[in-house]
Amino acid sequence: MLDAAVLRMLAMLDRRVLWHVPTKGNEVFLTFDDGPEPGVTPQVLDILAAHGAKATFFCIGEKVRKYPDLVARIAGEGHSVGHHTWDHADGWRTPAKAYFRSVLRGATEVGGPLFRPPYGHLAPRHAPLLGKRFQVVMWDVMGFDFKPGRTGKACARRVLRRIRPGSIIVLHDNLKSAACVKSALPLILGGISEKGFRAVALAPQVMNRPRR
Repeated sequence: MLDAAVLRMLAMLDRRVLWHVPTKGNEVFLTFDDGPEPGVTPQVLDILAAHGAKATFFCIGEKVRKYPDLVARIAGEGHSVGHHTWDHADGWRTPAKAYFRSVLRGATEVGGPLFRPPYGHLAPRHAPLLGKRFQVVMWDVMGFDFKPGRTGKACARRVLRRIRPGSIIVLHDNLKSAACVKSALPLILGGISEKGFRAVALAPQVMNRPRR
């Protein structure tokens, strides 16, 4: 988890980029990147439903077009959906025009104000332009479920050690992370409950809260 002082500094530098949600309650915000994926997303949704938890799915535009029924299920079960570019474009390596085309195409396909840049890679010139149109959402807790050999227990342990009220947690519903996230998610949700937190979805009203 990023240090609180670092988060405050990042927030002051650019208020268009959200790293943590200011809250006086006990909410934490689970997010899933890179889906929807038929071999993973349905199982993730089943686990969330079994625990009464809500989450936010940052979806890749070309996958949304390919699997519209999965996106409909995500929204129909009360989760929120954000966009994650059309084709997982890397903001540090993709030329600016091509990157913005991917962002806008993904936004058109997915809809909504929430946007997460793939890999968290956002060049300084991107934030002023993207922040005018979208709520850019980063995170303060990363599960690293995509690392080779990562176990569900290790992923869950890392997440649960770092969460605090308002934490934005990143997991992945892609094939690379499938085994780890399916094992880790029940442990994470159980631990969240034991700590007295609730897993809720990011929503426009959450975005409009005053920043610290």
